[in-house]
Amino acid sequence: MAAGRERRAAADTFAARLRMQWHRVRVGLRRSAVDYFRGDGSDWIALAGLLLTVPLIAATTLANSVWCSPSALVLPIVAGGLLLRPASLLGLYAAAATALIVESVQLGPYTEGAARVTPGVVLVVAACGFVGLLIAQFRSRVGVPWRRGGTMLFDLRERIRVQSKLPQLPNGWHREMALRPAGGQSFSGDFVVAARTNSGRTLEVVLTDVSGKGMDAGSRALLLSGAFGGLLGSLPPHAFLPAANGYLLRQDWDEGFATSIHLVLDLDSGDYELYSAGHPPGLQLSAGSGRWEEKAAEGPLLGVYDGAQFDPVKGSLRPGDVLMLFTDGLVETSDRDIVEGIDRLTGEADRYVAGGFHGAAWHLIEAVAKDVNDDRALLLICREGPTVTAQAGVHG
Repeated sequence: MAAGRERRAAADTFAARLRMQWHRVRVGLRRSAVDYFRGDGSDWIALAGLLLTVPLIAATTLANSVWCSPSALVLPIVAGGLLLRPASLLGLYAAAATALIVESVQLGPYTEGAARVTPGVVLVVAACGFVGLLIAQFRSRVGVPWRRGGTMLFDLRERIRVQSKLPQLPNGWHREMALRPAGGQSFSGDFVVAARTNSGRTLEVVLTDVSGKGMDAGSRALLLSGAFGGLLGSLPPHAFLPAANGYLLRQDWDEGFATSIHLVLDLDSGDYELYSAGHPPGLQLSAGSGRWEEKAAEGPLLGVYDGAQFDPVKGSLRPGDVLMLFTDGLVETSDRDIVEGIDRLTGEADRYVAGGFHGAAWHLIEAVAKDVNDDRALLLICREGPTVTAQAGVHG
């Protein structure tokens, strides 16, 4: 009882109350900062900080206008265009205009010496303010502040990357995927969705090429990859492309077509079906003959007309065989037709027959279509022979 009274008395001391108040202040500031950088909170912290920099810059200019010219006021204006909402930005502009007037009065007419407030300085500051206001208004209409804009783009890119991740395959199988967006961008109109269905005994992979390229096609690729990922495994294989075609038609995009190829592979037997919607043919390497054979299924582009039929081509992967799927950016350019591109691709791929195709996808894109201004994707499915499997086990 006495010990409890002593603890309560200690908690009621001035130092304890001060620590409690300091803890509450820290928590409040932290929550405000988190809300601000998420774009959910007020921008008063940024506004207060920038308003303090305006008189600081003005005072420094009045003290030494040679090292800190009047045009230095563009710094808080540019920062405000990135950080503040339009209403708060107008308050910052008013403070900057007041600082320019004070500097002009204190430094004297610009005709009497250098490093003063000239008409050019006023024009530069006004132009920066105008551009900053346009940027702030655009962000306000979009509803995504600059603090979250880059993070949102990063999240979108990571979602596409995760959705394109191929599932692990049982021993004796190897798969790899390489994708190169046009122009070195982070977003691509080519994407892959894959899943193991039928209790893991079947691998289903869909490689799709959305019309357009790079950033222009990235948003549509993200939407379609999510939709196709939901359809894959939820429908029988023969119903996937008709459902994808119907979904694309319902979007009613101006540039709304896509090509797609759908692989359904039995991981126990190696038998497969290949469905195509206007996509370049698959290529199968036969370990017995050492030759590449085209696997071309029949089917129209996705998103062109309703009621399209997609007829599969069947095949089988025996030990040592390789199946290669790719988009047209890898084999077709303005000065090279698809037949020539396929010949070049298979010629480069022959170099990997003896040593195995581990790590080959990326190098094949580099060798065949390194400087092509189009999205490029390449998927390799290999059924490894006994020698390759034993070597992989030794290296592992």
